[in-house]
Amino acid sequence: MKRTEKLPEHLAPAGDFDALTAAILAGADAIYAAGKSFGARAYAKNFTEEELLCAVRLCHLHGVRLYVTLNVLINDKEIDCALDYAERLYTMGVDALIIADTGLVSLIKERIPDLELHASTQMGIHNRAGADLAYRLGLSRVVLARECSGKDISDITASCLPETEVFLHGALCVCHSGQCLFSSMVGGRSGNRGECAQPCRLPYNSGKYPLSLKDLSLADHITELIASGVSSLKIEGRMKSPSYVYEVTSIYRKLLDEGRNATEKEKNRLAEVFSRGGFTDGYFTNKLSGKMTGIRTEADKRASRELDEKDLILPKIRLTARCDMALGKPSRLTLFAKLSERGGRETEISASAEGAMPSEAISSPLEKDSVAARLSKMGSTPFSLSPLDTELTLGEGINLPPSAINELRRQTADMLLSKLEAPLSKLLGKKDHNPGGIDISDHYGSPRGKRTVSALFHKGDTLLSVNRHAPELISDIDIIFLPLSELLSGDCPEANGVYLPPIITESEWDGVKLKLASLSESVRYALVSNISHFELIESTPLIPVADARLNITNRHTRALYRSLGADTAILSAELTLAQIRDIGGGAITLGRIPLMLTERCFIKENFGCDKCGKASLRDRRGMEFPIMREAEHRNIIFNSAPTYMGDKRAELKEYRVFHEHFIFSCESASECEALLSAYKKGAPINGAPRRLGRR
Repeated sequence: MKRTEKLPEHLAPAGDFDALTAAILAGADAIYAAGKSFGARAYAKNFTEEELLCAVRLCHLHGVRLYVTLNVLINDKEIDCALDYAERLYTMGVDALIIADTGLVSLIKERIPDLELHASTQMGIHNRAGADLAYRLGLSRVVLARECSGKDISDITASCLPETEVFLHGALCVCHSGQCLFSSMVGGRSGNRGECAQPCRLPYNSGKYPLSLKDLSLADHITELIASGVSSLKIEGRMKSPSYVYEVTSIYRKLLDEGRNATEKEKNRLAEVFSRGGFTDGYFTNKLSGKMTGIRTEADKRASRELDEKDLILPKIRLTARCDMALGKPSRLTLFAKLSERGGRETEISASAEGAMPSEAISSPLEKDSVAARLSKMGSTPFSLSPLDTELTLGEGINLPPSAINELRRQTADMLLSKLEAPLSKLLGKKDHNPGGIDISDHYGSPRGKRTVSALFHKGDTLLSVNRHAPELISDIDIIFLPLSELLSGDCPEANGVYLPPIITESEWDGVKLKLASLSESVRYALVSNISHFELIESTPLIPVADARLNITNRHTRALYRSLGADTAILSAELTLAQIRDIGGGAITLGRIPLMLTERCFIKENFGCDKCGKASLRDRRGMEFPIMREAEHRNIIFNSAPTYMGDKRAELKEYRVFHEHFIFSCESASECEALLSAYKKGAPINGAPRRLGRR
């Protein structure tokens, strides 16, 4: 959906009230922030609910929208709390919520249908099909994956149903958003829960920093972004200082208003504000290379320390007033404020209150100048009122105590502030299109009691070798998945499932769809790991199996994917056995869990193509994290040790984990046979593998 405004919305971050003030002063059209719960930046200062209410009022006074992030995965015990929180935010007048959990989206749309919802980049939307399904879920805007090229952004925006939002500037994750388990599996701090420990910023392989990306800057592409039709351009930085927010927001405000790309001077200023050895636009230009890598140098730090602190004081909103005071009637005051829309248009709002009745003056009756002066004392409110802007009708010979006049002023100002507790679109008289959601009420259910086993072999020749030498080891595996490319290039009759590429960009979509049509009729299942996959297989006989990459962490998200046809689901690798039992679904019980899915080929960049299938990252403790090539030239970084639950079969049964899922990645055929043999016997294995639910 192309925007209707001339320019994209300029969206700035705010980690606290000072940063919010900075964003307003710098010319943001909208601001995104988080409360103390459910935000993907748990270590930012963030806002209390009382502060959020003040933030809503302040933003709306200045014609700025406020979005609140609720962009973490939610577990079952948190659902009611999250829904209540969303309802309170709606009552405050928050303009939209930014959501990551698809099940929560369905519940919010059911309870609060008028609340505008945006799909977080954590949903991993990178093509038109994913955007359209998000719209069907009830999301009016999608934040596209940062890995999308400029062409893909334009193509998606031109054809999809919801609005699109694109990151403009700030820190980049090296892993596709929503697909990173590195911090969780290795450090016990979940990025999907807002607690990322940033392992990508650490050294690997003898002091190198292969995973640390430079910050994004699209300052050279403003004209292209305006022409693309995207609805919003977003600056990353809720952990950044108010000075950072002010400087970066104001520079991009000027570029947008003037419809031009940045000068060298402006780009240098952005680098002085914050840089990791420069910036990158590699994803946008589709020029992926090691030049995208960078770390924070001492020179970068010195430049940032020398930033001038800004005087962050917002101008007060100038009011006009009308006041009537007459004998025998309640005193009445009306305050008027003008809200400025994007594009300079203005809308007036007002609030009226009645106060005490004036009495007959015995001496010293009220005078217009003194009443107007007292009404103008707006104190700590965000308003200012000049006595000259007050239209005063005053009866003759009347009196009213100063305390009563003060109370009338306070009461009316409070009412005017309360008027701002509605989405800005409603205050401005605009009708926003708010899509409905998908009803999931009929799709809750209990897992079947029959044991099911599925396995993903990343390499077809490994499967062939295992089947040739030890067919009994895979004879009781119900579904065997192979990557689409492996199924088409090899002869693997044992495989009855296709592992779809987790990332299928808009430009790759038609090619993948064509390949799917060539699959043998013996392939009956599809391992779906992105919401766009449901459309991809819609016209095929393939039965969807929800992969762990879909991040199912509660029974409502489980019900949603069941409503889309995935009766079988492998739940998030971050869950405990007890959580899996309560949701009902499968678990990864054998194999290395994928920690990162990268758009770039780190094998080629750091090791050379001849090391494909043999490369790994070694951390400071000497742990090895294998890297494998994914579809096209993406990479998967796997955990250093396999998950292994072969000796916990009784425990799996106790917790009703009836679907066990295996992953075979970098292992040789003989290593696969050893793991399968041990698992089948229920024997422990050497080493210290991670066990499910034992973090």
